[in-house]
Amino acid sequence: MAQWSEIRRRVLTGELSKRQACSDYGVHWKTLEKMLHCEEPPGYRQAQPRRKPRLSGFLPHIEAFLEADRQAPPKQRHTARRIYHRLREEHGYTGCESIVRAAVHDWKQKQQEVFVPLSHPPGEAQVDFGHAEVIIAGEPLTASYFVMTLPYSDAFFCCVFPKECTETFQEGHVQAFDYFGGVATRISYDNSKIAVAKIVGGRGRTPTREFMRLSSHYLFAHHFCRVRRANEKGHVEGIVGFARRNFLVPVPQAESWEALNRAILERCRADLTRQLRGQGVPKQTLLDQERAVFRSLPNSRFEARRIEVAQANSLSLVRFDTNDYSVPTAYAYQPITVIGGVDEVRLVCRDHLVARHRRQWGSEHTTFDPVHYLALLERKPGAFDYARPLEQWQLPVGFGVLRRRLEAQWGDQGTREYIKVLRLLERATVPELTAAVHNALEIGATSCDAVRVLLEHRREQPVQLFCLQGRPYLGGVAVPPPDLTAYQALRHGGGA
Repeated sequence: MAQWSEIRRRVLTGELSKRQACSDYGVHWKTLEKMLHCEEPPGYRQAQPRRKPRLSGFLPHIEAFLEADRQAPPKQRHTARRIYHRLREEHGYTGCESIVRAAVHDWKQKQQEVFVPLSHPPGEAQVDFGHAEVIIAGEPLTASYFVMTLPYSDAFFCCVFPKECTETFQEGHVQAFDYFGGVATRISYDNSKIAVAKIVGGRGRTPTREFMRLSSHYLFAHHFCRVRRANEKGHVEGIVGFARRNFLVPVPQAESWEALNRAILERCRADLTRQLRGQGVPKQTLLDQERAVFRSLPNSRFEARRIEVAQANSLSLVRFDTNDYSVPTAYAYQPITVIGGVDEVRLVCRDHLVARHRRQWGSEHTTFDPVHYLALLERKPGAFDYARPLEQWQLPVGFGVLRRRLEAQWGDQGTREYIKVLRLLERATVPELTAAVHNALEIGATSCDAVRVLLEHRREQPVQLFCLQGRPYLGGVAVPPPDLTAYQALRHGGGA
């Protein structure tokens, strides 16, 4: 019995292979198989299973039905009863249904896959995305939530995003590393197109450029699971379901994504007080031990973003991720580099930043900046009242007063003059220009040039005298007086 137990332990835990066990202990292969299948010597066993004379001739047909089901849609596969009826109708089977059910059960049991327990050293992590329904600002949405787990301590981080994409994938890592207080040494992933550009063979992977940028910044090693082998990162697979059941049930409601993520973060922290089965200390203690092997956070913060090259169309709109964003009309038809982040979209033409917009996470939305179209409207003032980019533009009351005065004084030319005033927003903020407009209305100087002068005057800062107080290190600096004799020579027409 002692040898039986020792052989089972060493082989089933992976310490010893079956072939080596047969050699080391001098047991036959069949004896070893018996040891591995039985916890103790079974004693007498039936040498052969009972014969099933009525069913034995139909077993190949049953196996053929079940093998064909592997290629069939899941909802259109054979049940044991359907196999029984087919055997009766097509092959003349005369036995009972229970024997067919037992044969189907035995066949399916033999096809079940067996998995090897994996070791999880401290510092290793696993990452995956899940999906759940949420309500943000009263609108039902399908959200993607990012999960990073540490199997050694069972600590995990979860945050919710509007969509699973490159930017949210990167931002999830940034927030997770900040939460854990360090960078995992090795992270396991599935074969998402966000991270994997190309699969070569069984284990070969070509990561995407943005994934390699993330890895290069944080210096962690990466491991991609085999295709359809999610068991290689089974810990995070389980935590994805745990987070959905415990953090997102009932369907969460929040005023913003930030508010929802704050609530989820508090639940992640509260979970650290839980003690796992088989562990003598809470998860927080294990996490503190695990931090000792983490890599330090880089000095610079990683920018989660995706870069695409697009072109502005005739409406000065640039499309990114199914949404349109405006650029100044001077850049229409020009190639534009789009830098898409989680919160903001930046538009660059050559080496100039030409526009910034808040990121839209819906589909087929159009985001306008009214200032982008003022230069064009100055040439086409007749379209001012019908311009779509200006439909929702709410300006202070003083701007409407200014327009009425200009149009009353100059007619149609007054509209153009008013647009020139608005174009000052290309270099000033709305509060700054509002103050200048109010000042102009008070003194009765309503032309664009007058408003510009008032705006620049309000921006001017008085010159302050330089003071040595608080700068003792400058007290010993001596600056010799300048020699002006050369200038005296120039005044009298002499040489230097």
